[in-house]
Amino acid sequence: MPPSRSHIQTTTETYLGRHPEERSGLAPLLDALTRPEDPTSRKTYPGHITCSAVVIDRHDQVLHIHHKILGKDLAPGGHIEPDDAALSSAALRELQEEAGIPPGAVVPLSGYEGIPLDIDVHDIAANPGKGEPAHQHYDFRFAFRLLGERKIHLQAEEVTDYRWLSFPKVTAPTIATKLARLSSPTTL
Repeated sequence: MPPSRSHIQTTTETYLGRHPEERSGLAPLLDALTRPEDPTSRKTYPGHITCSAVVIDRHDQVLHIHHKILGKDLAPGGHIEPDDAALSSAALRELQEEAGIPPGAVVPLSGYEGIPLDIDVHDIAANPGKGEPAHQHYDFRFAFRLLGERKIHLQAEEVTDYRWLSFPKVTAPTIATKLARLSSPTTL
């Protein structure tokens, strides 16, 4: 059973408790949570929830995969499946599917157990081949520490390459900013 609406609302409000300045930017997500349609279904428009895994290694570098369809370097992530009981579970499943990193190889970033590091609303272009109109993804981005070595096994259908980037070079500006704050001497 996918994450419940109450789980999503609690997670969102907990996140906004840390980042109240982001409430207006998350208006499409907040609106989606008031509608009767399932916000986790990839067939819900004008937008739906996705989940990503921001994986940080022992050198404070973040895993990026090159997504074949989108043509971008991103954190591993994607749509919620019916068996994903929690938002963070969806992020971990996507991490294993796209990069071959099993859930047991990572732990939540300290202080972010069950709470996303970032929530982003971004536009997705129409995909006529799949019958999908232009829509938005409400991406819950969970941060994890890699426990061991970097062992990556890419999902060839969707992912063409990977790389590890330092915090300042992370491709998502909001994640880069939040990671920079976490690593500054005043927050340690």
